[in-house]
Amino acid sequence: MAMIRSFRELDVYRLAREQAQVVFRTSRVFPKEKTYSLTDQIRRSSRAVNAMIAEAWARRKYQAAFENKINEALGEAMETQAWLDHALDCVYMSAAQHAELDGNWQHIGAMLNRMIDTAESFCKAATPPPRPTRRR
Repeated sequence: MAMIRSFRELDVYRLAREQAQVVFRTSRVFPKEKTYSLTDQIRRSSRAVNAMIAEAWARRKYQAAFENKINEALGEAMETQAWLDHALDCVYMSAAQHAELDGNWQHIGAMLNRMIDTAESFCKAATPPPRPTRRR
C-alpha cells in the first residue's frame, strides 16, 4: 500500500467531500424560511467533516490530538444525519432520498470510527525517525 501524503488522498475525505456537495444540492430545494434553521445547519455540519479530517491530518504527530479531531468529524457526520432526519420529517425529501444520504453518512461515520481505532498507524507515519546522535 502506498504511503498517504495528504489528507486529500484519504478515501473518507473524498467521500465526505462528495457527500457534502450532495447535501448542498439537495438542500437547495428546502423552503426559504428554513434557511437559517435547517439549510445552513446541514450544510455547515456536512462541510465540517472535511475540515476536521484535514485538521486531524495536520495534528497526527500527536495521536491524542488526531483522535480528538477525527472524533469531532464523526460528531459532525452524525449531526448531518440528524438534520437529514429533520428534513425527512418535514417532507423536504423523499424516504428514498433520505435512505441513500443517511446510508452514505453512516458509511462515512464507520470509516471515521476505523480511523480512530487504527489511529496509531496514521500517527506513526507522521513521526520523523530519530536523528543520529553525534559522538564527540
